Amino acid sequence: MLRQLTLKDHLLEYHLFSNRAITLLVLCGLMLLALLGRLWYLQVIEHEHFTTLSEDNRVKLQPIAPNRGLIYDRNGILLADNLPSYRLEITPEQVDDMPSTLMELEEYIHIRETDRDRFDKLLGRKPQFEAIPLRFHLSDEEVARFSVNRHRFPGVEIKAGLARHYPQNQVAVHALGYVGRIDEQSLKRIDPSNYSGTTHIGKTGVEKTYEDALHGSVGVRQVETTAQGRVVRILKRTPPKPGQNLYLTLDSRLQAAAEKAFGDYSGSAIALDPKSGDVLALVSMPTYDPNPFVNGIDSDDYARLRDDPDEPLFNRALRGQYPPGSTVKPFMGLAGLEHGLTGVNSSTYCPGYYMLPGSTRKYRDWKRTGHGTVDLDTAITQSCDVFFYDLALSLGVGRMHDYLQHFGFGKRTGIDIVGELPGLLPSPAWKRKRRGEPWFPGETIITGIGQGFFLSTPLQLATATSVLANGGYWMMPTIIRAKQEAGQDALLPHRSQTAETLSINNPQNWDLVIHAMVDVVHSNRGTARSIGKDSPYRIAGKTGTAQVYGLKEEEKYDAEAIPEELRDHALFIAFAPVDDPQIAVAVIVEHGGGGGAVAAPIARRILDAYLLDKPV
Repeated sequence: MLRQLTLKDHLLEYHLFSNRAITLLVLCGLMLLALLGRLWYLQVIEHEHFTTLSEDNRVKLQPIAPNRGLIYDRNGILLADNLPSYRLEITPEQVDDMPSTLMELEEYIHIRETDRDRFDKLLGRKPQFEAIPLRFHLSDEEVARFSVNRHRFPGVEIKAGLARHYPQNQVAVHALGYVGRIDEQSLKRIDPSNYSGTTHIGKTGVEKTYEDALHGSVGVRQVETTAQGRVVRILKRTPPKPGQNLYLTLDSRLQAAAEKAFGDYSGSAIALDPKSGDVLALVSMPTYDPNPFVNGIDSDDYARLRDDPDEPLFNRALRGQYPPGSTVKPFMGLAGLEHGLTGVNSSTYCPGYYMLPGSTRKYRDWKRTGHGTVDLDTAITQSCDVFFYDLALSLGVGRMHDYLQHFGFGKRTGIDIVGELPGLLPSPAWKRKRRGEPWFPGETIITGIGQGFFLSTPLQLATATSVLANGGYWMMPTIIRAKQEAGQDALLPHRSQTAETLSINNPQNWDLVIHAMVDVVHSNRGTARSIGKDSPYRIAGKTGTAQVYGLKEEEKYDAEAIPEELRDHALFIAFAPVDDPQIAVAVIVEHGGGGGAVAAPIARRILDAYLLDKPV
């Protein structure tokens, strides 16, 4: 049987092949178009985006911290400097195992618990590509040990920088303040972008108040890095703007002399230039060295300062609120003259006590036997309480409150430094609001001698004394004298402004009160006569004693029989020379006893140091 032969259809196969080839070609063409379209999209449309990503893989922006401005006293003596220092930094994104790295680092560098805590807080807040400081102020030995083992710690670097240093140590620390590491609380009040690269910030005093001026503006450098993050070259650099230098009104020599004059006493002293309002000295004793705070004070050392019963960290000059005691009597006398309630020919009899009409309670004078018949001059010179009890009752609490307020009592002076408290000038409205109680006449008369609810800061007392020295012209106290741009010689004056001018009905009333204050120091009956005997210049002053606790009606004050912390505060205010006042001073010695015996001699040493250039 013959097999049937099948012939191929070449035409059909040709058409089939052609269709398939065309289809494949079309598909390839479409795929090629899609690929070209994608390439066009990536290289043209998204060019800028991917260029940026590419650059970010090899180019980093590193902040450059500005140099902090320096601080000088009024004579150009350096109070706050920047010294070279080494710190250990870690860039988190370059570290594979952070806990292990930190543990191994401790073999070469001592890391305290406080260092770890601060590092952990910053680690959660800052970008992973930004270096975070772990340890500051490394010793030369620590730097050498780490450098030998640097290859074991990718992402860990030692950076050289500048650290704040206070060459005068404890002198003027309560005015100057100090810088410390940026903590969680500080982060809430700063611009993070301007503080990238900065590790410290002003914590107290001038350092905090003028932080913006002292800090400057951050710079940046654009660097090319390897895959491991090591810098290959610097592509671009925008330099930082250094902080401004500050010149204070303080005289550091006078400041040191005033602090030394206190000896072992606690307290405060303020010295002002009454004509300009310049703060010449701002003393709060005891004091402390701010340098350990810069790089993180040891917890044990801080605990000793914090728990010290003498409270060295407390700024008594601005925040200490004390009864002004008899230092308020010249202002009360001026109020009496202005309201016509006392004068040259008027007098009061002092039997050693005072009784309100219709009352049997005796308000004692400091002199139990009394002063006899006294006029205003004698009452100020001998500090007669009974005279001012009677004057306060005649004035009334309303007029007394309003007049004393003109001298700055009961309100902040407006000094250009943070932390000032307003004191307390009591009134019936204040007592009703704060205590829900009525005002009593007995409170009026004790307010008239600076006791009771009446509280004043040392700065307020010094400012009020300056107003007396100026005859009513009040210059707002200031602690900044001038600013200076980095690299410039010119100083930009920082002018204080007059807060108020106190006008009075009879200008001779100033002379009457000041004459009595001169007698306090230079008269044989004055309560501060011990400091006036050999003075080559004339001083107008007033002593004061402020009770820390109240005595019973017939109880006598015996300093030797009571604990030191319950003894009276000693106060003294003064200005000199009387004819051309150059300096006004207020001194408060805690638990010092009599103002004439303790506070006045300290004030005399301060006056001599300034007016006679005499060392203490």
